[in-house]
Amino acid sequence: MSCVNDRGPAPRDDGVIRGGSTWRPPVPFSLAGALALAALAAPLAGADGAPTSPATGTPGPEPVPARQRELMTLLRQDCGSCHGMRLTGGLGPALTRDALKDKPREHVAATIVHGRPGTPMPPWGRFLSDADASWLAARLIDGVSDAPH
Repeated sequence: MSCVNDRGPAPRDDGVIRGGSTWRPPVPFSLAGALALAALAAPLAGADGAPTSPATGTPGPEPVPARQRELMTLLRQDCGSCHGMRLTGGLGPALTRDALKDKPREHVAATIVHGRPGTPMPPWGRFLSDADASWLAARLIDGVSDAPH
């Protein structure tokens, strides 16, 4: 099999961009980062405690069970990459029940959606719905990190 097409040979994949610049991998986005700095964002929960939109404050649907399982995997793996695999802290702060006990769910969820500018905490609103973020925030505040994997 040849590596030549109608435009010539395939470019070398040696990590160097011709012209002098070296290739650098993109900064990985981490759901944990979004969750960790969640205490400083827009309101998300209604008076009845139902999930609401960080942008509008209107109630949103709870994720279906299959999506909840996906979100828990994201929480454990992506958040854990910065906040520790047990969410007890690392590069980012702890996301335990004790660490979040005084944080309103709407603030935690808004941080997930919007991130924290000027910090490594990225916005996750491009990948998660408002309902997803609110559901994750509620799990963290309820002590999900205390539960077995």
